[in-house]
Amino acid sequence: MDEINNNQGDNRPQHPSLERIDSKYILSEISSVLNFDKGILYTIRELFLRPGNAVREFLKFDRIRLVRPIIFVIFSSLLFIIAQNVLGFTTGGIPEDIESPGVIKAFEWVGNNFGIVNVLLSFFIGVWLRLFFLKSSFNIYEIFILVFFTIGIGNLIFTFSGIVESTTGIESYNLTYFIALLYSAWAIGNFFNKKKFLSYFKGGLAYVFGTSTGSLIIILIGVLIDLFNKGS
Repeated sequence: MDEINNNQGDNRPQHPSLERIDSKYILSEISSVLNFDKGILYTIRELFLRPGNAVREFLKFDRIRLVRPIIFVIFSSLLFIIAQNVLGFTTGGIPEDIESPGVIKAFEWVGNNFGIVNVLLSFFIGVWLRLFFLKSSFNIYEIFILVFFTIGIGNLIFTFSGIVESTTGIESYNLTYFIALLYSAWAIGNFFNKKKFLSYFKGGLAYVFGTSTGSLIIILIGVLIDLFNKGS
């Protein structure tokens, strides 16, 4: 019996030993994330310089060099939230002529939690993109990957704007929204068909429609809050 057990043990596949986790390993991992060959900084650079090609390469050829889209959008959202909590800035405003207390509270919550809301808006933008590019060979999940990457850059744009706004006192939300809109339109158009203006126009339209859909839902939630308060 011992002989049989020994033979079975000898037949088990031999795995190479992994590098021990120590201070050198941790430093090398941090370095790999923060360098320009792969990781966060590489992802940011590629998405700013050539977003269409970068996302296409991620989908079809190489999913190692770019940070995973979910991780990237979470990272950028956390960065925004940290900057917002430290500096105390808010993003967005309450639409004019709004008298509903529930709607006002809903938009105030959005302004204080914009990093989270921006992630949720990506789903609306993705759905509109799918409708605008029905003939595209990319499925809805691949389109969401594109949107997560662009929303991640959008979070970084809003973070930088919030830092500038908190240090200078100059309100710049409308300008920042416009910059984020232009970037998203350029990145999306660059992804689908960089040679056609219509591709960029659809990208910008999807961003506007997606964020507008989110605003309508926020208003609806505010109205429901009012109805609940009146009922109680």
